[in-house]
Amino acid sequence: MAAALPSPDDVVNVLRGVVDPELGDNVVDLGMVKGVDVAADGRVTVRIALTIAGCPLRSQIQKDVEARVRQLPGVETVGVEMGEMTQDERSALMARARWKAREKAPDTEIPATTRVIAVASGKGGVGKSSVTVNLAVALAARGLTVGVLDADIWGFSVPRMLGVSGRLGGADGKIHPNEKRVGDGLVKVVSMGHLVDDEDQAIMWRGLVLTKALEQFLTDVRWGEMDYLLVDMPPGTGDIQMGLARLLPRTEMIIVTTPAMGAQKVAVRAADMARRGYLGVAGVIENMTSFTCEHGAEYRLFGEGGGRRLAAQVGAPLVGQVPMEPGFAEEADAGRPAALRDGPVADVFRSIAERVVTELVPPVEMSGCTARVFEQLEQAIS
Repeated sequence: MAAALPSPDDVVNVLRGVVDPELGDNVVDLGMVKGVDVAADGRVTVRIALTIAGCPLRSQIQKDVEARVRQLPGVETVGVEMGEMTQDERSALMARARWKAREKAPDTEIPATTRVIAVASGKGGVGKSSVTVNLAVALAARGLTVGVLDADIWGFSVPRMLGVSGRLGGADGKIHPNEKRVGDGLVKVVSMGHLVDDEDQAIMWRGLVLTKALEQFLTDVRWGEMDYLLVDMPPGTGDIQMGLARLLPRTEMIIVTTPAMGAQKVAVRAADMARRGYLGVAGVIENMTSFTCEHGAEYRLFGEGGGRRLAAQVGAPLVGQVPMEPGFAEEADAGRPAALRDGPVADVFRSIAERVVTELVPPVEMSGCTARVFEQLEQAIS
């Protein structure tokens, strides 16, 4: 049975996750969404008004709108009609932007220009944290600055996998992330593993305490400028997931599964929760796809097809299939991510990083757009 069509309000709600990175606010509250039409054949048309017609961020805003709306059930195609604001509309937008900057402290320390990707799974044991770590270093190897927030409060493992230890420092009332250089890039890391005295210590928190911990990691940490923030989510669909949707609605999610049918079926729930929270699902990564022995024979130890089935079911691309390699676990335990060496695993993560930056969640390119240009013109003629 075909999915029911979304209402215009449903479309507007998902568009609250599309942020103008220079103004630091979503396109709905900025008054940039001028209309939504939902046709009976599943075509959704969104009318967007930009501050200036030649805005360099035009292409990114269009892609973000298309990506968010396309993920709503029942949507077949998305059209974005771009227009330009009137003088009065631009003045109202600038007044809101100045008010927000002056009166309203930012909800988090994550810059508006940072692209946020949550790495999630339906169940534990599928290698979600290893995917997060290896994707982070693969992105950093491209010369990018990448934050890694280990939001798996109970099951933190990122510090050991990255080889980043030691207590978190701080100054001026803010916590500073630990850092790891990767070529010309940088990885910034925050985890409960950097706050406990003993790695074996159990974290026995529930409910609001977990959500508060996530909030503090986002508001009390001086993250600084970053191209990406990867959030290693706990498995399942609980408090942390709901807290992230509230605090960072622009988050895109990558779902990790294994080839097994059981893992795939559970992972669907993570995608469903993301969409109920109006988060985007950028793609699916299949981990532990196969093992190739020294004689060249390939074995699919956990079955096959889970990644492709999940991608088809949630309407997102399968962005990579990560094989198993001898010594992978030992190197992870020693803080040497596989993506930093040569081999099939490294090749896959380099390919995934390429797709992330060029297709799925491209970094923000700031070119002195919208608000700055308009404000300079406004000042020049006043």
